[in-house]
Amino acid sequence: MSEDTQAQVKLELDDIQRGVLSPRPTPYAATYILFRIDDRDHGRELMRRVSAVVTSAADTVSPLSETWVSVALTYHGLKALGVPQKWLDTFAWEFRQGMAARATVLGDVGESSPDNWESPLGTPDVHVVLVALAPDSARLEAAIDRARPAYEALPGVTAIWRQNCHALPTETEPFGYRDGISHPAVEGSGIAGSNPLEAPLKAGEFVLGYRDELGGIQTPQPDVLGRNGTYVVFRKLHQRVALFRRYLKDNATGPEDEELLAAKLMGRWRSGAPLALSPRHDDPGLGADRTRNNIFLFEQDDPAGFATPGGCHIRRGNPRDARVAGVPRLHRMIRRGTAYGPPLPEGVLEDDGADRGLMFAFVGAHLGRQFEFVQSEWMNDGVFFGAGGAKDPVIGSTDGSGDFTIPRRPVRRRLLSTPRFVVTRGGEYCFMPGLTALRRLGDLTD
Repeated sequence: MSEDTQAQVKLELDDIQRGVLSPRPTPYAATYILFRIDDRDHGRELMRRVSAVVTSAADTVSPLSETWVSVALTYHGLKALGVPQKWLDTFAWEFRQGMAARATVLGDVGESSPDNWESPLGTPDVHVVLVALAPDSARLEAAIDRARPAYEALPGVTAIWRQNCHALPTETEPFGYRDGISHPAVEGSGIAGSNPLEAPLKAGEFVLGYRDELGGIQTPQPDVLGRNGTYVVFRKLHQRVALFRRYLKDNATGPEDEELLAAKLMGRWRSGAPLALSPRHDDPGLGADRTRNNIFLFEQDDPAGFATPGGCHIRRGNPRDARVAGVPRLHRMIRRGTAYGPPLPEGVLEDDGADRGLMFAFVGAHLGRQFEFVQSEWMNDGVFFGAGGAKDPVIGSTDGSGDFTIPRRPVRRRLLSTPRFVVTRGGEYCFMPGLTALRRLGDLTD
């Protein structure tokens, strides 16, 4: 495609679910509700009903006022609706296998193994995932109360799991870091990315039915079903906050060094200020400034990782322009995380037994070379930047025998025996259809 043709790419925003492209507001409350379809006709009726309330990417006002609703289906969910097998066979093979079957590739082993996941996550019983967001918990519950009769009146559809989440005004996740800072610009979306130094990515990297970075077009068939949809990965990640705090304290020389270590592990200070722009001390003003806190690259200013270590979390997740094995643009995803559970009080170093962590959503049109590649090759290996088998120090599937290297002059610093701070509690690979496709699913006949 020529540059002129590329510039004319326009996404059909009125047919794309808003949850695919739009950054989430702050603060907000959210909930994930999973459904099982036992009656095909009732499942199709559910699709018709939700298609009337799902928010499109073109909507400035949702049908539910300030509440956003998104709907996705698993492979088993599409089968439960009676989608013909010849259509199902055109979906990505990773999606057809499901997350539980891909556990070893993803590093979901040991404590994170599907054998230890929350029921019914990772089982064939999960068919539909409904996600709702609202400015606060009261308005979220009011919206759910209004929606409840729509599915409770369908005895062949059963709500089988729910997880409430929240985004605080501080925008921090359970470990205390400002979250949700980085997101790419998607060509044709009209939504700016958080880093103007990164050129917009082709629409087909995130939305099915458009050209991607390699010039291909991925669309499950028939076109009316696949176009304007995407794949979404949902994961419930339990965070061991007390363990994380103790590890920092045990390896630091004092409170200031503790915060420096926390920044080196993540690549950002807890305020959100990146080490790339503020390597020696935190800068809360920078961290809170959405117009400045993500404008940086790595290769020109910090190829050796003296400011931002090559093995830190944000550099693994998005190496930007750094020289690594793999082309970063081919592995970009839209990431969204929402905290769940009560925060551990400040300064507490002992686990209180509460379940807390993040519900993570990853959006992309290529499950294999986006989500799975990043998890297996960048998060759970270090070969891509010359660090052998070293894993991500924050979310890696370590067994406690690994270490983390901090480049430093004259002598590098090494943190030994990094424990597993994050445990997978479950998840699903889903297809998030366009609005036309939702209606088409509702109109299926045997």
